[in-house]
This record gives sequence, structure tokens and C-alpha cells, in this order.
Amino acid sequence: MQSLLPFFILFCLTTVNTGYTQNEDEKAIQALMAEQEKAWSNYDLKGFMEGYWQSDSLTYYSGGRVTKGWQTTLDNYKKGYPTQKDTGTLNFKIDAITQITEDAYYVMGQYFLTLEAGDRNGTFMIIFKRIEGKWKIVADSSC
Repeated sequence: MQSLLPFFILFCLTTVNTGYTQNEDEKAIQALMAEQEKAWSNYDLKGFMEGYWQSDSLTYYSGGRVTKGWQTTLDNYKKGYPTQKDTGTLNFKIDAITQITEDAYYVMGQYFLTLEAGDRNGTFMIIFKRIEGKWKIVADSSC
């Protein structure tokens, strides 16, 4: 029986570490989203938009409307959230980061806005693409 102990220990050591680990792309995407949380919460809408692809092809879908373009999206944020009181504090909960291709992922999750006038929460699905070596949001659907 004592001769089986080393094999049992080896078996345990080789099977314990089967948990999921994030790759570098997923870590970079999470870091970008953390920067967006900070920018939004500091009423830095332009800083928040740094995570988005600065292109007329950027697509944003929310409330049954499709918006095209980086500048249009920023302008809509400025109109919908005119003061720091309106932006409140933003927190994301990422539920899944899924690779589509070598240079694209989709991220599904939830957002939580803490506001004086009452909290707002919702869900999102964002598509990230590596553009010129940097991860950028190319499409966003938020409810």
C-alpha cells in the first residue's frame, strides 16, 4: 500500500491544475475595459471612447437603434450623459470572453451604473478586433 502513495500524489498533482487560465489577449481586453470603467466614472467620455475603433464603420446597437461611426457614438454619449452626475460610476461584470478568430473576440457581460437618481443595469455583447496591434471595440450591443 505504501508503494502506491507516490503514484497517488503524482496523479493528484497532475490533475489539480486543470482550471481555465486567460491568455494575453483576454487580459489585454479586460485591461481595456477596466480603463473604460475609470474613464466613464471620471466623466471622461472621450477617454472611454479610446476603447472603440475610431472609424465611421464602428457599429453601436442599443434601444432598437443602430448608430454608425465613432464620432456619432461619442456625440450620443455626450447628449445622453451631459454631466458627471449623469454618468455616475460604471462597473462591468464580464461573463464570457470568446475567441472568434486570431484577431477577434466577443465579450458578453453586464454593466452596472451607480447613479444618484437611481442605478441602471443592463447587458452587453461587444466585438473586439485587433487593429494595428491594439484591441478595439468594432461593434457594441447594449441593453
